[in-house]
Amino acid sequence: MTTYLGRPVARREGRDKVTGAARYVDDLPAPPGLLHGVTVRSSCARGRLRRIVYEPGVPWDDIVVVTAKDIPGENAVHLILNDQPFLADEAINHPEEAVVLLAHANRHVLEEARRRVKLEVEPLPAVHTIDDALAAKTVVWGEDNVFKTYRVRKGEAAAAATGEPFEAIFARPDLVVVEGEYRTGAQEQLYIEPQGMLADAGPGGVTVQGSMQCPYYVHKGLVPLFGLPEAKVRVIQAETGGGFGGKEEYPTLVAGHAALLSWKARKPVKIVYDRAEDMVATTKRHPSRTRHRTALTPDGKLVAMDIEFTIDGGAYATLSPVVLSRGTIHAAGPYACPNVRILSRAVATNAPPHGAFRGFGAPQSTFALERHLDRVAARLDLEPEELRRRNFLAEGGTTATSQTIRERLDLPGLLDRALAESDLREKRRRFAAENRDPARLVKKGIGLACFMHGAGFTGSGEKLLSSVAGVEAAADGRFRVLVASTEIGQGTNTILCQIAADALGVEVERVVVAPPDTATVPNSGPTVASRTCMVVGKLVEEAALELKGRLSAEPGPKLPVVAYAKYKQPPDIHWDEESYQGDAYGTYAWAVYVAEASVDTTTGEARVDDFVAVQEVGRVVNPVLASGQIEGGVAQGVGFALYESVILKEGRMANGQLTNYILPTTADAPRIRTIFAEVPYAHGPGGAKGIGELPMDGPAPAVVNAIAAAIGAPDLNLVPLLPETILGAVRP
Repeated sequence: MTTYLGRPVARREGRDKVTGAARYVDDLPAPPGLLHGVTVRSSCARGRLRRIVYEPGVPWDDIVVVTAKDIPGENAVHLILNDQPFLADEAINHPEEAVVLLAHANRHVLEEARRRVKLEVEPLPAVHTIDDALAAKTVVWGEDNVFKTYRVRKGEAAAAATGEPFEAIFARPDLVVVEGEYRTGAQEQLYIEPQGMLADAGPGGVTVQGSMQCPYYVHKGLVPLFGLPEAKVRVIQAETGGGFGGKEEYPTLVAGHAALLSWKARKPVKIVYDRAEDMVATTKRHPSRTRHRTALTPDGKLVAMDIEFTIDGGAYATLSPVVLSRGTIHAAGPYACPNVRILSRAVATNAPPHGAFRGFGAPQSTFALERHLDRVAARLDLEPEELRRRNFLAEGGTTATSQTIRERLDLPGLLDRALAESDLREKRRRFAAENRDPARLVKKGIGLACFMHGAGFTGSGEKLLSSVAGVEAAADGRFRVLVASTEIGQGTNTILCQIAADALGVEVERVVVAPPDTATVPNSGPTVASRTCMVVGKLVEEAALELKGRLSAEPGPKLPVVAYAKYKQPPDIHWDEESYQGDAYGTYAWAVYVAEASVDTTTGEARVDDFVAVQEVGRVVNPVLASGQIEGGVAQGVGFALYESVILKEGRMANGQLTNYILPTTADAPRIRTIFAEVPYAHGPGGAKGIGELPMDGPAPAVVNAIAAAIGAPDLNLVPLLPETILGAVRP
């Protein structure tokens, strides 16, 4: 029988997408009586809602109007802290806060009605920066504007026992201490298809269908909103045109709004955002500020790392606590350091909530660390790669959370491969010589970043989820994979079919993935956290093997027959949530990225000319899809580094159009050379690990390190690195 793992099996949904046969939410057939819905939003960053005025000029008797007072259940989005309302009642906490919902059959009448709703809001003092949030002169959330705090400590107790407390390490005269502060901006996910939902709600229950990553997240939000039993709420994923985290938590709001209008109208209602509304109202990557203080021996061995990591969560907590968690755990990188102290906080500001975005906090803290290490290397007169090589984690070493690396790990080997493929040393020498020519206006540089990314939920997260997947032998001779994991362009449907086909010992053409529908598929957890292939894929493999055994033991069974598998945490994972110590992730993917960049010193424009991405991601299930994940992540990372600047003014996005939110196009993308090293992971299907988020973490520091080398500006400390900032460094 053919083995499908490791083969470039054609993606399942590819033909439908390129031929136009795929049906997204706005392509679905209009049900009888369909109404369109829109959202009326606040424009004030913070205030008290005093009155809603419905101005004449539209047929208000024909328009469905929903406010917070119409909500039949709980006016809170159930996620983590449950602090965000579906509709603001009295308190306005950010611009774009949803206050009123409208529905009508005629879109033109509906838009005119939206313009004629006036919100009278009494303004209150607002907070717009991380620094102001931490100062807490104005408190806009809780007692101190802090959603969540984590503290990681490694080595402090041992140091104190020898008479050398943590702070004393930095006062030792035999050590070199380097400090730095680094900032990252917000980033828009900019999926191709905007947010959209179709709802049909009434006495029999609520059904929504639309663009989403996590059907059971939406289900969790709608049940308390309507006060219904779980069985009365059904959530179906439509074809989804991209997500990158932006369709993780936010679709719950859109689904809730469409369902509330449908509930009141007793007719189906569809809400589809246009691009402008999608950009200004939805979640984005968290802006961050990271402070590093690092103590090393003169020959470059790490002794202590003191890190303060802070992210801007916006007006409500949404997923900020878990984004903060991942950023915290990755803040010390793939390095062995005996003493580590990390203080991290997610703070509240009066901007629309920030939320999930590919990488989930790790791109922010990885940028800070990898920029900082280049500055440390310069201080010690070491090449950047040599400093890293002297401090790499190895098998048997421990991370910042004291997790022991039990798998085979060869970071020096990954580094050597990246250096060889990029010709880094020779290019560095040549670029430095060429850049000394005063007549040369375009300078070139080359830089690298070394990093890791944990696959799956943090700590005991997967155990708490207790995900379930199933495989069904159908009466038509096919096999159906039953999961809530969604296809959003990354290849989920294809790789799950490959995994199931190998386990069943059948042709991959006989395996299909059932549409994600909470009425028919089990809760396999959300499509996030680089977990779909490794965690859900393993469950699919186990369920397929169970099904194969049952079919073999019972020839000619009555079909359909279904086998399920439930997640069981590997016995060697031990995590202490209180101390934040232990096995943060079951495994990590590891990588070394090298970027080559050019800088026009006349205009300040920078571009990436060449990019080498070397990574170890366990077994590669589908080499074409895996390479696509890396190439797409690198392109997004280049955008994060050089182009994508979210301009917030008084909490509102001022550049929420594709004419002035700049992102890299194919003309800006460098040549990307993708190289995989395979070290199979025992608890992944066929040895596979997670891959989706890894390529987002490394590009920004590699690119900025290259630019810093090109123009001789070691203190570049923020992304996006715009031309005006580069010019300021070139002409201080």
